[in-house]
Amino acid sequence: MVLYLHELKRSRLSLIIWSLAVAYMLAICVFIYPEMGSQMDEMSAMFADMGAFTEAFGMDQVNFGEFLGFFSVECGEMMGIGGGIFAAIVGIGALAKEENDKTADFLLTHPIPRGNIVLSKLLSAVTQIVIFNAVIIGITAVSILAIGEEPSVKKLALIFLSYFILQLELAFICFALSAFMKKKAMGLGIGLSLGLYFVNIVSNITEEAEFLKFVTPYSYTETAYIMENESLEVKFLLIGAAVAAVCLFAAFKKYTSKDIAN
Repeated sequence: MVLYLHELKRSRLSLIIWSLAVAYMLAICVFIYPEMGSQMDEMSAMFADMGAFTEAFGMDQVNFGEFLGFFSVECGEMMGIGGGIFAAIVGIGALAKEENDKTADFLLTHPIPRGNIVLSKLLSAVTQIVIFNAVIIGITAVSILAIGEEPSVKKLALIFLSYFILQLELAFICFALSAFMKKKAMGLGIGLSLGLYFVNIVSNITEEAEFLKFVTPYSYTETAYIMENESLEVKFLLIGAAVAAVCLFAAFKKYTSKDIAN
């Protein structure tokens, strides 16, 4: 518990900055909607004629003139990129930071099993992601109420849930990578997140690349499917759960047996 709380305290500034930054962008996006309301029909027609660009961002499958359609495309991109990068940063430095910051000697002299260290850092990472989402959901909800919109609570909750699951999987993948590293590699985490994001875009453009949806966790966030079925795609969730389990097993296995540089 002490290490868990220490990790949260250690990361509080980054958590505050990222949470407020993404929440601010979402709030601005929501407040823009009423100003654009009169132009939505024209914008929907315009986007419908943009071919591959429209398909890449799923704008051909949602009604851009309705609030949830607008929110899922415009705000969804912010949550996908911002939330994904935040989760990757949280995960990629979790286990490598002690060697990187030369604090491993101090930590490992305490009578704490390495398995407990990994668990504490994992719980800290998950807690940060939960707090991050709580902040952006709270501020977004207030913003939606402020403009007088009443979207489907279930659909909106599923959209947020899809991005939360996305962030967890990215954090777990990066957490596993962190166990194999001696230095924090923030660039690797950010690059992985953005790389998987663009893989999902490619999978939307052409049918020949649809198999890539099984590779990227961004497939959870296909809002067209969520809006139509009011659920997440189970096949992608099962693959994600398997990837997460393998990553966590690898992280525990590697960190509990590796030679850690002081």
